[in-house]
Amino acid sequence: MGDPILGIVAPHPPIIVSEVGGERARVTAGTVRALESCASVLAEYAPETLVLMSPHAPVVRDGFLIDDSERTSGDLGAFGARSVAISAHGDPALARAIVEAAAADGITVIPRSRSPRLDAGELDHGALVPLSFLDRRGSYRLVELSLSFLPLSDHRLLGRAIRRAVAETGRRTAFIASGDCSHRLTLDAPAGFAPEGTEFDATLVSLLGSGDFAGLEALDPDLIEAAGECGLRSFVTLGGFLEGSEVQSRVLAYEGPWGVGYLTALIGSPGLLGAPEAAHEVSEALIDSAAPGESELVALARRTIDTYVRERRVIAPPKPSGILAERHGAFVSLHREGDLRGCIGTIGPTQDSLADEIVHNAIQAATADPRFPELTPAELRDLEISVDVLHEAEPATMADLDPRTYGVIVSADWRRGLLLPDLEGVDTAEQQVGIALRKAGIGMNERFTLERFRVDRYR
Repeated sequence: MGDPILGIVAPHPPIIVSEVGGERARVTAGTVRALESCASVLAEYAPETLVLMSPHAPVVRDGFLIDDSERTSGDLGAFGARSVAISAHGDPALARAIVEAAAADGITVIPRSRSPRLDAGELDHGALVPLSFLDRRGSYRLVELSLSFLPLSDHRLLGRAIRRAVAETGRRTAFIASGDCSHRLTLDAPAGFAPEGTEFDATLVSLLGSGDFAGLEALDPDLIEAAGECGLRSFVTLGGFLEGSEVQSRVLAYEGPWGVGYLTALIGSPGLLGAPEAAHEVSEALIDSAAPGESELVALARRTIDTYVRERRVIAPPKPSGILAERHGAFVSLHREGDLRGCIGTIGPTQDSLADEIVHNAIQAATADPRFPELTPAELRDLEISVDVLHEAEPATMADLDPRTYGVIVSADWRRGLLLPDLEGVDTAEQQVGIALRKAGIGMNERFTLERFRVDRYR
């Protein structure tokens, strides 16, 4: 098994295909770029045959189905894009070899041509979506496999059998593991929300990024069930296919719009994957990005900003409890490398809960602070975030002010300016009031009123 080997992990949501998703496909631009990179690597590898496992191929309980057709084809007409059509030669000889190799390990693989109830040669969207990026022209022969209700260990054994069949037939073959991650990442996810969804997806990113396929097979069954995934069996089968070979693994993209995790990865012999610096940065928009020790309020602001900047989508925060269920004004402040990068807030509550207040103000701080351009995805990783929760303001005089303890509000007719407490470089009440007046456009010689307020600062 010393010949070069290549595997691709590919998601399959039809919406990422431009003919289906239209403008919405831009939300998953990272996934699209990653699949295009996979296509380039695949073309350079120049396989004779693609073996593809799809979660949406016909399934039998106690075995696997394999398409042994001379030709195979399909289109995305069910998703309003009949023009996205793929036709390719099959590889009946390799399909037969896989059936025989699997049988030697006690694994049942049934040719679809032997089942009169199945349409041999008909591609499902679990195959069509990856192929529309990887091989829309049908340049390679294609053998599609279904997954099974059998244990994960049987899927690994099937992967090993596929590898032996490839060796016996002398086919230069790439394996495409089609599948999505958790379907339960957000409150509006198609399968409902489960907190285990992000944990499961983060684990997949870590395991596939390190090439730890044994770790996939050892995942907690309760975690798998709670996550509502569809791709794990494909990924484990790919692990069996790669077993015994020296390979590199690279996650090119992870995105989680619409409550479903999409992961794209390349795994192959050293030298096949290109330079590491050419790999795409993994998006962590829906994987918990909270820094160690980061407060619940800041974690919510960070997730809000990550999701909105990357996907232009407003998250629905989990049902709030504790202070997040209360109503307060709040400021969200952003810093990068010690410099202010955005700060927007509300003096009093404007939303139904502090959680909603933070979501609203976090987006405004990232995109609508007139002093700065909109935050870019490249800036997210180094972003420092704090959340100031405001207590009710009270009338004050200059003698009542302490810039370390109290924030200040200045007012004159309709003009109002606010400055938070404990800011670097603001050491006196005079400095604090002067800055607040300038922010409000109030002259020093005009009549104005003063209020002070306390804040609870969360980092």
